[in-house]
Amino acid sequence: MNYTVFLDRDGVINADSPDYIKKPSEFHFLENSPEAVALLYKNGFDVILITNQSVINRKMVGRNDLEAIFNKMRKGIEKAGGKIKDIFFCPHMPDQGCTCRKPRPGLILQAAEKYDIDLTNSCMVGDSVKDMECAENAGCGARVLVKTGNGEKAAHILNKRAVQPDCICKDLMAAAEWISGNLKLKNKIQKQHCI
Repeated sequence: MNYTVFLDRDGVINADSPDYIKKPSEFHFLENSPEAVALLYKNGFDVILITNQSVINRKMVGRNDLEAIFNKMRKGIEKAGGKIKDIFFCPHMPDQGCTCRKPRPGLILQAAEKYDIDLTNSCMVGDSVKDMECAENAGCGARVLVKTGNGEKAAHILNKRAVQPDCICKDLMAAAEWISGNLKLKNKIQKQHCI
């Protein structure tokens, strides 16, 4: 059974925006993020995207537009030699009370059901408190916080909470290297700062 790595999108793979990513021309990869996904893929990990995309229900983006953004992301990752196995997204706004919007675990649980994933053999990589709490709520075996996007702010908040990342990394490439070195062989996880 392959180890699964769940990735957040905005602030992890691509530059985030307070105005949201509404079209492919606004999607810009963070440095080395396609290569980081490729490293995970080449090391035998299944990579699945888990992302809140309330732009849908905010009526800022249609589903075809969102798919065009995802296609740009996929092509860039494939060009680097990587592959996203699947994408699970929540279209709801924070006040709609769904079970799929992070930090609720619905998206990860959907993926686990679809692909028969043992969540204890999975890792969530994100840049926010919501990502780390989602991983905890879903029962993921490891949580990695990246300092890109909202990661610096999230690290300060999480420092005062019960949910702690297993590793804090400067970016997705550092996270991919840590995951490849520590989780592929199921070594004992030690909390650390991978910077």
